[in-house]
Amino acid sequence: MVATVSALGLDIGRRRVGVAGCDGTGLIATGLTTLYRRSFGELIADLQHIAQVRQAQILVVGLPLTMDGEEGFQSRQVRKVAAGLSQALALPVVYVDERLSSVEAEQFMRAEGQFPDQNKGLIDRKAAAIILQRWLDDRRPS
Repeated sequence: MVATVSALGLDIGRRRVGVAGCDGTGLIATGLTTLYRRSFGELIADLQHIAQVRQAQILVVGLPLTMDGEEGFQSRQVRKVAAGLSQALALPVVYVDERLSSVEAEQFMRAEGQFPDQNKGLIDRKAAAIILQRWLDDRRPS
């Protein structure tokens, strides 16, 4: 029997948060929405609604490491936001190296004939799906 999983993938940025979800089997991640960061309280409310509807069990957050694999200022900022979200939503957080996820998202968009420069929110949503997919793939038995 396959264990079900309900995870939300988050690409946390200064202005926007890309949100992704997965199917119940934990095989496929899909971009759901992009939330615009107006206030932390509104971000919590938006994510609370999504988490309830999707019966989320865990938050999978992209951690922006440097190309050397080190944590910098942006990583520390993401950890602060993620810790606050974890506490407010009562959900555990795991971090996934998100290096080049936005570049990969832009490449997917170009391959689909879309223009990344015209829709930053879509890039964030696709990056969140890439982050979540990496986590799903890593936990799958080989």
